[in-house]
Amino acid sequence: MSLSKLPLVEPIAVLRGDYPDPSLVRVGHDYYMTHSSCMYGPGLQIWHSSNLTDWIPIGYALESYIGDVWAPDLVYVNDRFYIYFPANDTNYVIYADRAEGPWSTPIDLGVGGIDPGHLLGDDGTRYLFLNFGRVVKLSADGLNVADDAMIRVYDGWEIPVEWATEGKALESPKLFKRGPYYYMVSAQGGTAGPATSHMVIVARSKSPLGTWENSPLNPLVHTWTKEERWWSKGHGTLFDTPDGKWYIVYHAYEKDYYTLGRHTLLDSVEWTDEGWPRLAGATNEDKRLDDGRSPALSDDFMDHSLGWQWRFYKEFDPGQYEVGDGVLKLRAKGNTPANSAPLVCIPPDQSYEAEVRMKVGSGAEAGLILFYNERCYAGIGFNEHEIFRLRRGARGFIVSGAGSLLHLRLRNEQHTVSMYYSIDGTEWTKFPASMDVSAYHHNAFGEFVSLRLGFYAAGQGEVEISSFHYKAI
Repeated sequence: MSLSKLPLVEPIAVLRGDYPDPSLVRVGHDYYMTHSSCMYGPGLQIWHSSNLTDWIPIGYALESYIGDVWAPDLVYVNDRFYIYFPANDTNYVIYADRAEGPWSTPIDLGVGGIDPGHLLGDDGTRYLFLNFGRVVKLSADGLNVADDAMIRVYDGWEIPVEWATEGKALESPKLFKRGPYYYMVSAQGGTAGPATSHMVIVARSKSPLGTWENSPLNPLVHTWTKEERWWSKGHGTLFDTPDGKWYIVYHAYEKDYYTLGRHTLLDSVEWTDEGWPRLAGATNEDKRLDDGRSPALSDDFMDHSLGWQWRFYKEFDPGQYEVGDGVLKLRAKGNTPANSAPLVCIPPDQSYEAEVRMKVGSGAEAGLILFYNERCYAGIGFNEHEIFRLRRGARGFIVSGAGSLLHLRLRNEQHTVSMYYSIDGTEWTKFPASMDVSAYHHNAFGEFVSLRLGFYAAGQGEVEISSFHYKAI
């Protein structure tokens, strides 16, 4: 492998934690971004930045759970924001006059495929590109399919057979116009699997319907060896700044930490004299930038609305919770974390500690957990009579309970999880069984998500949660 193919510099991690499939649009001097919300609600969180590294959450575009939402495309056309996204084996569009909302209810476009990418042609025609190089025409307002005849206009880039990938998997078309050419930025190679699987490729054409010419510099972004810090780099969006600089945002796993999901990364881009983009390495301007961090996850539950960091698994029912004045009340549901619609946030750190005060009502149980999916979760739970460990969905190591009120602590040190409980929040007892969670990720359990941190409330009645504290260690 040529050393010239290795990264010139490390990309900037602008959002650490599981923020995959970034789609970014610039409006004047403001940047807006959204990501896959997967099987969590509320969905399609919108972020704002004015400098590309400090990102502030400003709301959700999906206030109801519509299904698993993957790989959206956020665009700004004719003074209006649109998000095109797939769910339930079809594609939807929502729109808003302001990125903060309010956003419309989802409109079913009645067309299949995944990873939609919008393009406005020079003649005003709107197109929706989909995986496998396919495209359909949209109505002038972008809210309907004008011609449901889906045609294939692009076959992708031939990956060398000796490369370790998951296959061709052409997806994630993101399109823009520069000079005489339309550019299509796509993903190939598979999202996870080997560290060297994913990549970003580029093609261009003088017509939205082709013929599309592949860049001789492909791939634009790729993990060349598992010794790199970032694995499976791919799914990129190219964009420019008001002063003419170019960048690409994309996602990647951090080496040995599939459990954290796919972080959002930023790289500088330059254009060759032949009109092709390539990674530029760090400029003097870029050297002032550093890895970004999402806002703090701790929550005192004083606000009377759910904090930006929280989302429910596979549903969003405002009747399930009540929050304010220092307490979050969750209505108990189901009989395990798997069917209780746990409330979770996205940890961004390799090692961290979380602490919470919980009170269970009669007939209820609750816990502080790391949740991947219904088959895979870990943590500490309790009811009025017993305290227990949860591992891979099974309850075990039951010890005598300490009543209906407990302080719980979970410490994840580079995949090793230890748990503690306390009656008063001062004197702590270590739970007798720690766990390794290094395999709680997509390559073992599927679904492309991360190991998330949060609470569950099962059984009957209600659970009160207060004083949630999170810190990196």
